Amino acid sequence: MLKKGNKLYSILTGTCPKCHEESMYLDKNPYHLGNILKMHERCSHCNTKYKIEPSFFYGAMYVSYGVGIAFAVAAFVICKLLLQTTLLTSFFAIMGTLIFFMPVIMRISRNIWINFFISYNPEEKTIK
Repeated sequence: MLKKGNKLYSILTGTCPKCHEESMYLDKNPYHLGNILKMHERCSHCNTKYKIEPSFFYGAMYVSYGVGIAFAVAAFVICKLLLQTTLLTSFFAIMGTLIFFMPVIMRISRNIWINFFISYNPEEKTIK
């Protein structure tokens, strides 16, 4: 379904945005909370530097707001419209969803942020 060369592939898999060959994260499982944001400094395949500048991923906080809203709206639609629960139950479902998916939201936000700045180009060699 998802093929290399597509930004969505890099965003959902957490792979290098330039070559899509390796994971940007030291630990692929976002639920290992001690390693949730630990990343390789560079891609071992194309040598792309992930942290482009100091505090680069602060911008991902803005992206995480939008991603969190999307998860919250999905939880609300499922609870209120499909399961026809009360408003209070829907609220608790939204809170539970945001807490449970927090590690995934953080990673996806970082992946989206870095993909704004780096495009897929496996032939281009990054300057060391």
